Amino acid sequence: MSMAPLFLIVPAVAAVLAALIPSNRWRPWLLPVAGTLHAALTGVALVRPEPLSPTAWLALDPLGKVILLVVSLLFLCCSYYAAGYLRSRSEQPNRVFCICLLFFLSTASLVAWSRHLGLMWVAVEGLTLVTAPLIFFNHTQQSIEATWKYMVVGSVGIALALLGTFFLAYSAQHAGHGASLMVSDLLQHAPALSKPWLHAAFVLLLVGYGTKMGLAPMHTWKPDAYGEAPCVVGALLSGGVTSCAFLALLRAYHISVAAGEVAYVCRLLLFMGLLSMATASLFMVGQRDMKRMLAYSSVEHMGILVLGLGLGAPALFGTLLHVVNNGLTKGVLFLSAGNIHRAYHSKSTEQVSGAMQRVPLSGTLFFLGFLAITGSPPFGPFISEFLILNGAFRSGRTVVGALFLVLLLIVFIGMGATVLKIVQGRPSIAARKTSYRDTVLSGAPILALLVLVLLIGVILPAPLATLINDAVRYLEGQP
Repeated sequence: MSMAPLFLIVPAVAAVLAALIPSNRWRPWLLPVAGTLHAALTGVALVRPEPLSPTAWLALDPLGKVILLVVSLLFLCCSYYAAGYLRSRSEQPNRVFCICLLFFLSTASLVAWSRHLGLMWVAVEGLTLVTAPLIFFNHTQQSIEATWKYMVVGSVGIALALLGTFFLAYSAQHAGHGASLMVSDLLQHAPALSKPWLHAAFVLLLVGYGTKMGLAPMHTWKPDAYGEAPCVVGALLSGGVTSCAFLALLRAYHISVAAGEVAYVCRLLLFMGLLSMATASLFMVGQRDMKRMLAYSSVEHMGILVLGLGLGAPALFGTLLHVVNNGLTKGVLFLSAGNIHRAYHSKSTEQVSGAMQRVPLSGTLFFLGFLAITGSPPFGPFISEFLILNGAFRSGRTVVGALFLVLLLIVFIGMGATVLKIVQGRPSIAARKTSYRDTVLSGAPILALLVLVLLIGVILPAPLATLINDAVRYLEGQP
């Protein structure tokens, strides 16, 4: 019997229990319980993989394994953090919040397990629906505006992705192979797919799922949504939802490459990657809002992923490794930023300074997270970004490699200026009087994520390297 239903049922059952439990105090503890069970299931699924059936709608292929690992680890740490966060927000009802977080885990798992592009589209749309109430948790005018923008822009993107999915199916039917949306069928018949319909499908899928990722210029929902959502939600959006959307894009890339359209898709991906990095670098310079700064950092790293994918085979290992690094490091940044926000009751650099004095653990973790996400050694993103850069030069794209380096430098300078204002100096008198202090639940999950990011940078674990190598060989069509 397949393990796939367990990944969907366990969080869903926990969500039903969250709806039934009347206590705001005890309900949040369902989150770490579900997160721990899900992580255990993930470990079993990775250690004892099931045979990949070409006819199964739900099956875990090498690409799905990478995304499932990222989602499971990130949610596990965020779930313990959320339990402490919701305890300190006892004035706010948390029933809907807990239910939506648990259904997030279920739908994200469905994305990772989906081998049918129609089912994957449903799962990605489900992620939009269950994360929208999370953005609205604070019930302010700004949060409702951010929620509506997230829904409207995301709905346009997902509609384009649906149209692209139809075009992809029609490209197979036009070639006389039937309108199947099974990944295995599309890969098998890829060389015979109708090229005009395939080109149109890839463009629509790139724009559609690129909107969910937050690629420029479809990123307009990100600064508002990340800025107004609780930081635990920002971590899951930046490390979880974007990874799931990138998996959908990987499926389209895989089919297009199998059809022999490498040059066509790579040109589009390189352009979108550089555009996203350039847009993020411009908006990050002089940024005063630390949560909006993290939103633009997410735009940048989605650009890095798409750029790495556009470089093709020489950069695939670095790209898939960066999916892992980005997801874990964004957890460090968003969760530590959430602690700083609660300590200062502000997210602006005009009120936030001296975080290392006011909240030593969170301030230090936020600074280390900044070093990690900007590609500083010895953290994991340094390795993955170096591999992508190496891939650019190995493939002869020296101009792309040079632009990549310049944009990374601009981001480092722009983001560094904001981060240093936050962590250095002396906290204001008003900030010193607030009641928030670092606790085990607010600090340990962030520290665990940072240790994982450091471990990947210092000693890339052999099981992770094997997992990513398997995914690279799968993308390249090797057995």
